[in-house]
Amino acid sequence: MASQLDFAGGTFVDGLVADTDDSLRVADAAAVETHRRLVIAFVGLAFEAKIAEAPGVQVVCRTAGSRLEAIADNAVRQGYRGMISFGVAGGLASHLRAGDWVVASAIREDETVRPTDARWSRRLLGMIDGAIHAPILGVDSPIAEPAKKRELHKSTGAAVVDMESHVVARVAAKHKLAFAALRVVVDPAHRAVPPAALIDMRPDGRPNVTALLRNVVARPSQFSPLARIAVDALTARAAMNRVRRDLGSHFGLMDHS
Repeated sequence: MASQLDFAGGTFVDGLVADTDDSLRVADAAAVETHRRLVIAFVGLAFEAKIAEAPGVQVVCRTAGSRLEAIADNAVRQGYRGMISFGVAGGLASHLRAGDWVVASAIREDETVRPTDARWSRRLLGMIDGAIHAPILGVDSPIAEPAKKRELHKSTGAAVVDMESHVVARVAAKHKLAFAALRVVVDPAHRAVPPAALIDMRPDGRPNVTALLRNVVARPSQFSPLARIAVDALTARAAMNRVRRDLGSHFGLMDHS
């Protein structure tokens, strides 16, 4: 889920399906700041980084997460204004389907709850048709079983789960940067994630396709659920490309005041 399903959706689809929108063009919100970077976008996988790219954004992949503190510290000195967690997520709320968007109202991490920036979040909600405003749960390990997803939704109230948002929330709070999280569902709450979909990615954030295929050959019963995940992942990726274009160079932060 994200990043967790970054693994399932990202690994399986990135490895076996070509990118369907290499010509992403982000409309500049205002010429005066077109090339000034104002936002750090933290993502899980290489395909998410590619979608997030824009003149006003510094993209950091989870594989460089250990450097996020230093990156944020340097960004503050350069006048950056915000950090956003962007990418796919695993559904916890039963009504959410692949391609549905969640703008975080807060990030839950164990017993800690960190609110998102209210103005920025409202701006994002107004720019994305059908997006819901709800808590996001941040975890360090993938959540693969529907029963566990139901349990987490009941105990935390979170609509989706990912493996980056809590990291970004911590760093943004420490450096007093505006923070938002924008996640699209890739694996709905009812979807079980097979082991092959959770294989670690390579150090550059790209999928380890060889390891994935080897795992499927060893356990061929995974093929059908992997195929369903691949379809959901394509839906989520298409939604990401579409929405990213609409958000402009700075993920809507340009108009934040």
